[in-house]
Amino acid sequence: MRLRLNQIGYIANKIALDLYNSSLLALQVPIESVAKVAKDILEADVKDELAIDQKAQELLEKNQSEVEFLRVDERKLFGMIKRQIADERRFLLFWDDRYNALSHRILDALLEKKYVQFNVNKNQIKNIIFKAIDSFAKMHDDIQDEIVEKIKNYKRKLLVGTDEYELIYDKLYEEELRKKGFM
Repeated sequence: MRLRLNQIGYIANKIALDLYNSSLLALQVPIESVAKVAKDILEADVKDELAIDQKAQELLEKNQSEVEFLRVDERKLFGMIKRQIADERRFLLFWDDRYNALSHRILDALLEKKYVQFNVNKNQIKNIIFKAIDSFAKMHDDIQDEIVEKIKNYKRKLLVGTDEYELIYDKLYEEELRKKGFM
């Protein structure tokens, strides 16, 4: 699942909560400080991917006449261009690899700032972070489906895309995240 900027805060909170609740380590700072470190790293990663997307889109638009002449599938070509740019920048696109690398970066930052202390293998702590990211990705689609179903069953019909729909969607989304331990 592709991470989005508006989801980063929820994932960062989940990471901080899972680390706080773990018996394998002790936080040396308030939980909010841990969440901020995770949020900063996740945001930078998402912004890096957005920059790659933008560069791929620019290249695609620059060569639009050739694309049309050759009748190439633009989505496939975009994906190929994106993979090439990502490889050049050593940016991981495959999610398991990416979540793993992000987990290491978050843990390394927490250790560097002395925000956590533990006496177990570093990979055990990294796995807590990885599972928090991965569990959000896996639950996100289920949460979306649940919310859409709830909105469909409202007495008053709401139009998708309206301000009212978005407000209710966001409220229900946060409720579901709270229920599932992401906030």
